[in-house]
Amino acid sequence: MDILASLQLDDQRFISLLEKLISHTESLQNNPPKYVPQESLVGDHVLELLEPHSTQNGGPLIIERLEYVEGRNNILITLPSKTPTDEYVSFVGSHMDVVMANPVEWDRNPFELTVEGDNLHGRGTTDCLGHVAMITDLFLQLVENGVDFRFNVVALFIASEEKFTPGVGVDAVKEDGKLDALKNGPLYWVDSADSQPCIGTGAANSWTITAHGKKGHSAFPQNCVNPIILAYESVREIIKRFHQDFPQVEKEIEYGFTSPSTFKPTLFSTPDGSVNQIQETAWIKGDIRVTPFYDLDEVKATISGYVDDINADVNQLETGYELFKHEIESAKGTVTLEWDDGMKGIASDKNGKAFKAIDEATKNILGDSKPYSVTGTLPLVGDLQADGYDIVAVGFGKMAAYHATNEYCTLSGMQNGFRILADILRICNEEQ
Repeated sequence: MDILASLQLDDQRFISLLEKLISHTESLQNNPPKYVPQESLVGDHVLELLEPHSTQNGGPLIIERLEYVEGRNNILITLPSKTPTDEYVSFVGSHMDVVMANPVEWDRNPFELTVEGDNLHGRGTTDCLGHVAMITDLFLQLVENGVDFRFNVVALFIASEEKFTPGVGVDAVKEDGKLDALKNGPLYWVDSADSQPCIGTGAANSWTITAHGKKGHSAFPQNCVNPIILAYESVREIIKRFHQDFPQVEKEIEYGFTSPSTFKPTLFSTPDGSVNQIQETAWIKGDIRVTPFYDLDEVKATISGYVDDINADVNQLETGYELFKHEIESAKGTVTLEWDDGMKGIASDKNGKAFKAIDEATKNILGDSKPYSVTGTLPLVGDLQADGYDIVAVGFGKMAAYHATNEYCTLSGMQNGFRILADILRICNEEQ
């Protein structure tokens, strides 16, 4: 299909749409309960452009606004083949919420689009509103040019990605049966970066270690069990054992993982108190990131075993000084482990149609394909792959700008992304 080779991103339309989307990002920040994003604000602008081409208005696009929670829509767009078919190529996962941004820390206003040459600055440009705007323009151009495929083409823009809330985003779409048909063909999860195929992602699970000690005056540490020391030493022991038991494996090198599996703390807290008081409890929170070559449930069970070992002999842990004890005559320190809900990772099938098409398209547009993998996590992809979906992740923003202060993407990156997605469609159409 020669027309696909000639399609180019409509820069003016893309920037105009992205500017409107970024203008809402203060209301798209996702950190409940204080910040609950209103993704339907994005949906309004997307639908304003697409609805003139909907079946309701005599066009070919089947557009579904899937709002399971008021104000928090998902947008499902289908360009059906003129010849009825159950085959699909889909672009899923570009989300309409964003992470928090503190304007004081930014060099520019994060809640408005700033165009400086090739650089497009603002919260959500890379992650992930730039992709929403780019894919919207792709569908507009497919319709405007009357392109017909031997398969149905689908895009799904999702809510509730940055801080997952059940029953709002892609999980609700799946529960509604709206993803079932997409198993019949390549599925591209468009929420990554650096314009190369991302063929592996990690499983993730956050955890909380609570240390229980004995409260007392800091002038008499011999009469206390210090939960801060106990929490620290417990996590240190778990870190050591985890990385011995789950080292880098050959497959991680083959898939180009930038990091092996890791266990690490990220937050620490104690109850309010005075500086001269040893508290009774302390909490350390963190996460595990596990490559798809380890089973997440087995990893969690192993870590729970470490905690059992610590509680069986708490005195095995160091204290940093002989006067400090994890067990005294009147009290013994203990630790508990709690898990939040986890998400599974994937290793894409390198012999599958999804990878072969994007690998070829990336070479065609960029001159080279350099697949990579990260222990970052994407919602639902592990479950979808386990159910038989052929998935590869990709994205066209800047990895260094992901969740970062002064987030940006480049216009040229989105231009190339547009051409890569169009070329994927061309390649898949020729192979049908």
